[in-house]
Amino acid sequence: MRTNCRCLWLVLTIAAVGWSQEKSASVWKQTGTLPAPEAHQAAAADDKFVYAITNTLVAKYDRQTGERLATSTGEAKHLNSGFLWEQRLYCAHSNYPQTPEKSEIKVLDLESLRLTTFKDFGSLGGSLTWAVRHDEHWWCNFARYGDDNGQTFLVKFDRDWREQGRWTYPAEVIRELHRMSLSGGLWRDDSLLVTGHDDPVFFRLRLPKSGRVLEFVEQQSVPFTGQGFAHDPKTGGLVGINRSKQQLVFAHP
Repeated sequence: MRTNCRCLWLVLTIAAVGWSQEKSASVWKQTGTLPAPEAHQAAAADDKFVYAITNTLVAKYDRQTGERLATSTGEAKHLNSGFLWEQRLYCAHSNYPQTPEKSEIKVLDLESLRLTTFKDFGSLGGSLTWAVRHDEHWWCNFARYGDDNGQTFLVKFDRDWREQGRWTYPAEVIRELHRMSLSGGLWRDDSLLVTGHDDPVFFRLRLPKSGRVLEFVEQQSVPFTGQGFAHDPKTGGLVGINRSKQQLVFAHP
C-alpha cells in the first residue's frame, strides 16, 4: 500500500509540474520600434517593409531607414488587423460602431497600394476584427462589445467560404476585456494568440477536443498595447503597435 501511495504521489507531482509549466506566463521582449503615426489599429511586415494600419488607410515604411514611402488609396472606414499572404495584405474591415454590423476583408496590392474588397460578409452578427489564413482555411473573428462581448465568436471557413466551425471565447479571456472585445489574433505553433483592445497581453488558446468554447492555455506579457499584430518573417518574431506612442513594435519570445 505504501508503494502504491508513493507511486500515486509521484504521478500527481509530475502532472502538477506539467500543468504549472503550461499555465505559467510567458514574456515577449521588445526588440525594436519604428515611429509611425498610423500605428493606431495594427501592424504587418515583410522582409523589406513594415505596414502601419489606421482606420482609413495603410502606410508603408522602409524597415531599414524608417522612411514612410507611401499610403494606401481606396475607401475604408474601420480597418483592423492585417495579414500578409501571397504578396498581398488582407485587412479586416467593418462599419463599427454602426449597426447592423457589416464586415469585409479588404486587400491591399503592395505595389499600387490600392485597397479593394476581397470578401464581403454583409451582416454576420459581429464586427470583423481579424482574419488570417491557417491550415488551408480562413479564420475570422467577429467581435461583440459591451454587455454582449461574451458573444464574440471565431469562424473557420474553407476556400469556398463555407463555414466549417464556430467557437466562442472562454470566461478567463472575456472577463479581462471589460466592455471591449478581441482586436487581434494569429496562429503560432498550433496555438491561437489573441489580443484585447488596450492591455499588453496575449491570451494563448487552442481548439477544444469537444464543444464550442476555445480552451484557455495561458496569458503572456507582450510589449504591444493590444490591437492587431502579425508575423515578422525577417526575425521569426512578431510586430504590433503601441498606440499611445505611435510606434510599430517588434517582439521576440
